[in-house]
Amino acid sequence: MPADYDAFLLVSFGGPEKREDVIPFLENVLRGRNVPRERLLEVAEHYYHFDGVSPINRQCRELIAALQSEFESAGLDLPIYWGNRNWDPLLAGAVSQMRADGIHRALALATSAYGSYSGCRQYREDIDRARAAVPDAPIIDKLPPFAGHPGFLSAAAARLRDALEQLPGADVVYTAHSIPVSMAQSSPYEQQLRATAGKVHQLAGAPGSPTLVYQSRSGPPTQPWLGPDIGDYIRRTDSARLIVNPIGFLSDHMEVLYDLDFEAAAVARDRGIEFLRAATVGTHPDFVRAIREMVQTAMNNGVAACAQDCCPPPQRPAARPQ
Repeated sequence: MPADYDAFLLVSFGGPEKREDVIPFLENVLRGRNVPRERLLEVAEHYYHFDGVSPINRQCRELIAALQSEFESAGLDLPIYWGNRNWDPLLAGAVSQMRADGIHRALALATSAYGSYSGCRQYREDIDRARAAVPDAPIIDKLPPFAGHPGFLSAAAARLRDALEQLPGADVVYTAHSIPVSMAQSSPYEQQLRATAGKVHQLAGAPGSPTLVYQSRSGPPTQPWLGPDIGDYIRRTDSARLIVNPIGFLSDHMEVLYDLDFEAAAVARDRGIEFLRAATVGTHPDFVRAIREMVQTAMNNGVAACAQDCCPPPQRPAARPQ
């Protein structure tokens, strides 16, 4: 049924915007996870390589500006709010501002195109937690993952075609953030990635068959995560020219800039491979239009919400008897 939405909420991961924010930000990200301090400090160096500034907040601002223009052109009178999971502006603050502004029901989009616990259900939990912290909070309905939306696929294919024009004849490999195998087994993450890579490859007219690899794993070596890793792939490939397409990411944030543009590019350079990283969809007009279409569909028909039990968290191994 149609829903009377009076606001749009962009929900994202968040990132530090100055050097002194890096450690507190990473402590927020890793809170409750059994990650050694050494690993936190290792990841902090990735941010220090860029003077402590993650581009993700700037990219959210750019997307919001593009959406405001798109909404206005389509006659959608919806104010846009923005809240992050891990750093300012935090989600609870956005919900509090929405309540102060008299918002009754908002439609939320998380900056994750695929279904998994961390990319879908955890954002729903973040929204519920933020609403619980704000008395009389507005109702917030989260749009489901949208990897199969034609506008998202079209934008991703356009970015790949641009890369193929710069490096003609190159082989194409698709990357996404690795997740624990146990999380992948309880979600459509891997299937959606493979389907998206196949469709984008076809739309872009890329040569050969699509290959999917993973990057940016952060779990202990004893825990199985999705692979192969992009670095391992580059070390083994016979390709002389290689385009890496980060199909699992919406914007060129830290995992793209450091793990691909810095680390993966260095591996390719050592092997004498011509290397190019395709751009993410970012604020491509087809993607911005796709978001507006998802909003209008939800306003006209209601949200095609995920099942309440979708993408459950991965099960922790049972403790061994002492």
